[in-house]
Amino acid sequence: MIIGRFLLRFILVPLGAGCAILAAVLFVTAANWNRFASLVAAEQGSDQEFFVALVFVGGWVMFIAAISAAAMMMPAAPGALIAEAFAIRSWIFHVANGALSAFIGFNTMVDMQRPANFYSEPVIVVGAGIVAGFVYWLVAGWSAGFWKPVFAPPPQSLPPGQALPGAPPQA
Repeated sequence: MIIGRFLLRFILVPLGAGCAILAAVLFVTAANWNRFASLVAAEQGSDQEFFVALVFVGGWVMFIAAISAAAMMMPAAPGALIAEAFAIRSWIFHVANGALSAFIGFNTMVDMQRPANFYSEPVIVVGAGIVAGFVYWLVAGWSAGFWKPVFAPPPQSLPPGQALPGAPPQA
């Protein structure tokens, strides 16, 4: 049973991290939609080339945004490991971990603070971290810890006057 849960964690944790990065990229894209649309419009030559520009420029911008988000969310890995080790299942922990790691990643990575980049405003970056932390909790964080069952039966209470086996008798 524990080995099965342990192997399941090897699937759920990377899946949760990937979904969190995707959610952060989508949040940043939605927050910077005007800038994204102006990049696509700048590459278009005519109306017939708009779709081609959207596919190539949009795909390239999304790829760069995903790489940047993954690099900024790297400080969240120790928090996820702590949550797995101590079976911390609180959504508040994971949201705070995402926000703090995005803020640390934003301040330590100088290349992401260029004005042409989508990650130029700290409020948007921290918002992306909050969204990423919540999505991670939805996918993998709510069941953190392979040694602690999620749906454990409630502990049985003994009727009054009955002692546990091996317990000293009460006077």
